[in-house]
Amino acid sequence: MADKVFIQSLGCPKNLVDSEVMSGCLRQAGYQLVEEPAEAGIILVNTCGFIQPAVEEGIEVILDLARTKKANPSIKLVVAGCMVQRYGAELRRELPEVDLFLGVDQIETVVTALEKLTVSASFKLDPSVPDYLMNCDTPRVLSTPPFRAYLKATEGCSNRCSYCLIPSLRGPLRSRPLDDLIREARRLEQAGVKELTLIAQDLTAYGLDLGSGRERLNDLLAALLAKTKIPWLRMLYLYPMRLDQAILELVAANERILPYFDIPLQHISNRVLKAMNRPYDRTGVERLLASIREQLPTAAIRTTFLVGFPGEREEDIEELAEFMAAQRLNHVGVFTYCNEEGCEAAKLPDHCPEELKAARKERLMALQAGISLELNGRLVGTTQPVLMEGVSRESDLLLEGRTRFQAPEIDGCVYITAGNGRPGDIVEVEITEAHPYDLVGEMVES
Repeated sequence: MADKVFIQSLGCPKNLVDSEVMSGCLRQAGYQLVEEPAEAGIILVNTCGFIQPAVEEGIEVILDLARTKKANPSIKLVVAGCMVQRYGAELRRELPEVDLFLGVDQIETVVTALEKLTVSASFKLDPSVPDYLMNCDTPRVLSTPPFRAYLKATEGCSNRCSYCLIPSLRGPLRSRPLDDLIREARRLEQAGVKELTLIAQDLTAYGLDLGSGRERLNDLLAALLAKTKIPWLRMLYLYPMRLDQAILELVAANERILPYFDIPLQHISNRVLKAMNRPYDRTGVERLLASIREQLPTAAIRTTFLVGFPGEREEDIEELAEFMAAQRLNHVGVFTYCNEEGCEAAKLPDHCPEELKAARKERLMALQAGISLELNGRLVGTTQPVLMEGVSRESDLLLEGRTRFQAPEIDGCVYITAGNGRPGDIVEVEITEAHPYDLVGEMVES
């Protein structure tokens, strides 16, 4: 049982790739990955430490899994990732149940750390600035369905948003060489991947640190088109002012790059954007959205907004609501600001009460629900390519898939009421019904 490992991955897709790397390293060393914690001799939790709710979720999961360890004291409990990087040795004092803590730079050395593990809790955090960067030869076991995968193009971030801890947790921007990414993409293609999602903290910054002094996302996309035949290439985390005309033209000219733009705007009030240290204004955002729609009229645009930022006024929310109503974006996530120690924003005056943050979020999400329903309604009667995921999570009487406009684990899905298809197939589906986040349709017989 000691060589059996259960891994719980929390947080974003970037964290999920780290968990897949740890899984790969462990399997390569002879460990067996199991699906239930009670079957394991080692329980590993890969945590998120980005905001306080994520930290609280991590603590809750750790304590829950500690109960499994209590029932079987021979089990070793390991905690890794951003939360460890953020809180350091403080966690060892607060969580005596944990046998080993690993920071973000210890991802690939998990096997060595486990081999050195003693009865007492061990802490393994390098105090220097994180500099870990995976490559195409790094062992990795996909935890996604075999027909889709993430390709992590960079580590860290060199933006300095006043509310964000990522640069301190993950270090500065570090881009993987283009050839290295292509080698991994080709390996994933050979394994059966039909949808490859490019991820980074700021995907549009890819290549800025590679010596050319310019972004190279366009080069990466062009190379993926030329050197793979993966049918769906999706991009996540596009910084607004680095999404340039060359990328839009490439997407417009190539159906394999999905017309889906995930652009975290965070706000639209110039005053709030300045306090967030976001180097753009509303005029620049509106110009960008107009350019996307001119080049790709049917593109889906997703964004996130952060409400309740220090100093945010009611007129800022009015402006944001007016912008949402005018722009009618396909997917919008609204989050409440969390005051994180160590961020510049924590020092700002005029923090908003939690009740006010929640009310502002609720108002904007209600507005977006109506917009999303209207936009989804326009798809009724059309036929859309859909990537089959398999039997629906809602009912085994339905199949489930996603259009090009729905990212995995983030957006809604398509419930398929008629027809047959295998997971990983890209099929034609006639949309028959629309809801705010999901669609319903019937497979079109070819």
